[in-house]
Amino acid sequence: MQVAIYPGSFDPVTYGHLDIIHRSAKIFEHLIIGVLRNSAKNPLFSVEERVTMLEETTKDLSNVEVRAFSGLLADFAGECGCHVVVRGLRAITDFEYELQLSQTNRIINKELDTVFLNTDLRYSYLSSTTVREIAMYHGELKEFVPEYVAERLQEKFR
Repeated sequence: MQVAIYPGSFDPVTYGHLDIIHRSAKIFEHLIIGVLRNSAKNPLFSVEERVTMLEETTKDLSNVEVRAFSGLLADFAGECGCHVVVRGLRAITDFEYELQLSQTNRIINKELDTVFLNTDLRYSYLSSTTVREIAMYHGELKEFVPEYVAERLQEKFR
């Protein structure tokens, strides 16, 4: 079975993330969404909240699983028996950073390859940071995140 991991912070999950998730779920037999528990960042949502939002927004995808992890992605992939990482690219600047990560992961885990998917042009500008800022100022979120996620954001900023 070909298993892939789509890792990220997902703070919060956006339509850009969901675009990559839906497309990856068509390519791979099983997709693990790895929600990073990163002690260096101060996320808006707890890892449990981010996992819940991803489970809710991907519940229609039978071959998708959501799991939290901490530490190195290459190690997490090994624990999952996975040899493929999926990463989304919005712009050329993403590629430079993602290429470095891909090469580093490959050194740590020689069995680990990275597949890059271009984000749909509709979402090429979109980031979780932008969505959090819009939510903080009580802006309209429907073009950026699913309703369930928008409601969680609105709760955070009430």
